Amino acid sequence: MYTPEIYKDEDPESVRAFLKENSFGILINQTHGKLCATHIPIELEVNADGKEILQGHISKLNPQAEGFAENDQVLAVFSGAHGYISSSWYDHENVPTWNYIAVHVYGRIRIVDYDTSVEQLKKLVDKYEAGSENPVRVEDLSVKTMREARGIFGFAIEIDEIQATKKLSQNRDDHNYKNIISELEKTENPQSVALAKEMSKCRK
Repeated sequence: MYTPEIYKDEDPESVRAFLKENSFGILINQTHGKLCATHIPIELEVNADGKEILQGHISKLNPQAEGFAENDQVLAVFSGAHGYISSSWYDHENVPTWNYIAVHVYGRIRIVDYDTSVEQLKKLVDKYEAGSENPVRVEDLSVKTMREARGIFGFAIEIDEIQATKKLSQNRDDHNYKNIISELEKTENPQSVALAKEMSKCRK
């Protein structure tokens, strides 16, 4: 991912927090000479060796999985808040741009066994049911319902490289920076408001 130095996020804690908060990603690989992509939850976890990995699952009917055996190299893409930045928000002439936060994770994928897949499902469901009034637990599902878990491939991705971009108008002075935040908030667009919030965190 092309990222000018000023926009690189090289803080491991920041990247880790981003991946945990924006875990619905795009898994990309090459299958039979063709690029394939699937939009799925991909969770940052720590394996038995204490090493950070990405894990998730895809349907066994998804032809993308056929490519994992011939080439285990994959790319997982995660996106965060983003929005249009009008040059009318500056106190000088300049070009419009787009602010955004994104992380690319490169690694090697392997399919895990059924029991591990179920353990991954338990963690995933527990994470997203935590705020539910009547939380669902995988352990409480019937044998009949759990047969559907036979239709997925659980996977683990060993991370080789992480590239993180946080393009938040870092090249602007305080006056223009604060004005961009104000204008983003005025749009009342959820993405733009979220972007303004991220910018506020970066420069008090």
